[in-house]
Amino acid sequence: MPIDRRWLPLNALRAFEAVGRHLSFTAAANALLVSQSAVSRHVIGLERLLGVQLLERRPHQLRLTPAGRMLLPVVTKSYDRLEQVLNEIVSEEGRFRRLLKVAMPTTFAHHLAVPILRELRQALPEVILEVDSRPPANPAARDADLAVVYAPPRVTDLVSDLLWQVRLTPVCHPALAERFAGTDLPTFLAANELLHVRLDGRPRHHVWERFALQQGLTGLRVDRGLVFDTASLASRYAQSGEGVAILDPVLFADELARGDLAQPFDVWLEEGYGYYLTLHPDDLGDEAVALFRSWLIRRFAADAGRAAAGEDAGGAVVRLDGTRNGRT
Repeated sequence: MPIDRRWLPLNALRAFEAVGRHLSFTAAANALLVSQSAVSRHVIGLERLLGVQLLERRPHQLRLTPAGRMLLPVVTKSYDRLEQVLNEIVSEEGRFRRLLKVAMPTTFAHHLAVPILRELRQALPEVILEVDSRPPANPAARDADLAVVYAPPRVTDLVSDLLWQVRLTPVCHPALAERFAGTDLPTFLAANELLHVRLDGRPRHHVWERFALQQGLTGLRVDRGLVFDTASLASRYAQSGEGVAILDPVLFADELARGDLAQPFDVWLEEGYGYYLTLHPDDLGDEAVALFRSWLIRRFAADAGRAAAGEDAGGAVVRLDGTRNGRT
């Protein structure tokens, strides 16, 4: 029989949330300022209502069961949201300002978030943003209202909006490109250090391996060079004057425009990865989430439109054949 919201066991859920957070009945009771026996009774009652065990009770140890791990983040987020809104109502005396928590990859945050969020403050002054850019971006493990994730297309329980499809290309310092002027792609890559960016669940040389395969570079050794956790670090190393990184020029448009980086060849790796805005379906009705979502989608749709029209958003690109082409 489905559980009706009219009969939600709020005290039991609060007791379970405290126990799940502390993994201790004693600590939960102290946090809630109630007796340990009361906390225990509430949790047992909730387990009986659901017909499943939420906690695995061992001597001197508590562990969440799979059902408990599923329930805990939902309850925690719900109580956090209630606490936040109630405090906002009290502190703002009815002048509503919504705090929105957004998780995003480190490189995205460093290279795009600052100008984007500056624009957002003007477009949505009633929304206060809290940005979490700790690597790795994993919305399932975070208390975030929305998350920007770098991933291939996949089917999940989350709502996913594609911001842009990523196309990677080799980049390096302009002086390095000039030093090898007139050489072809295989010679250039074989003579220089390859800079790798680690992807979760992939071998550390995966991106260069895929690039070599798509370009038919059968003789290129990709198991060499430095490995970095983020594209930002790989970019910084390339800007020091050594090494070739394979990066997304959308993220590094400013560096290309300033001449800190150069794109020596008009070659690309398209593997299906993209940047997606993700959120839980239950949050679609949240006004602040809906405003942020629609604004961000429009923002990147406008950039895509300018790119399709041929506008130069990324500055001049130095080629090894001596030409200079615009590239978004």
